[in-house]
Amino acid sequence: MTSAHDGAPTPGHPGGSTAAGATPREDAGSTSTAGPAHPVGPHASTLHDVEEDAHQVEVEAEHRPPPAGTTTNVVVAVLVVALGVAAVVGSLSLGAGSAGNPGSGTWPMVLGVVIVVLGLALALDARTTSPDAGAPDTSTSDAERFSRSSWLVVAGLATMVVFVAVIEVIGFEIPAALLAFVWLRFLGGETWRSSVLVSLGVVVAFYLVFVAALSVPIPHLF
Repeated sequence: MTSAHDGAPTPGHPGGSTAAGATPREDAGSTSTAGPAHPVGPHASTLHDVEEDAHQVEVEAEHRPPPAGTTTNVVVAVLVVALGVAAVVGSLSLGAGSAGNPGSGTWPMVLGVVIVVLGLALALDARTTSPDAGAPDTSTSDAERFSRSSWLVVAGLATMVVFVAVIEVIGFEIPAALLAFVWLRFLGGETWRSSVLVSLGVVVAFYLVFVAALSVPIPHLF
């Protein structure tokens, strides 16, 4: 009689086969990990996007201009007040009228007074809560010092002043087209083609709505 192991070497012997009822063992060289170390899927991708966004915010914060001091905030407030005073003076030349009989300068005067009040409040806030004095952060403490981007804003305001000055002489069509083109191409960084097309489209739409449809008395060439 032969045993159950006759002709079948026991497990563990080189070249042997598995005995009946025994559990086969994997070769040491063929073992592999159960799965990837990190989860792969939509959740991992979302987490990666969040980390990238957070890193981008940190980089932008490091490259922000330094905060503006008391002097800069006061100068800005003075400019706001001057703008409001100019609006009030201009409204008087148009005819302010009265509450019962408002004139063409009524609303410009109201807006000018509001701008003056806001400018005075801004100046007071800049003097009492400026970060230069060690005060806590407020609405003006996050203002930035003048930089290249600040001068772009000044350039935009200058082009607006020129637009207002020449519109009474040559109409709004050409000044409006040039103003829109300068803002789009040189201040906004748009392409030449889109700047030209959008500028012309703005002028045409403005003309059709306010001149042709509503008959608003705006100086125009055509």
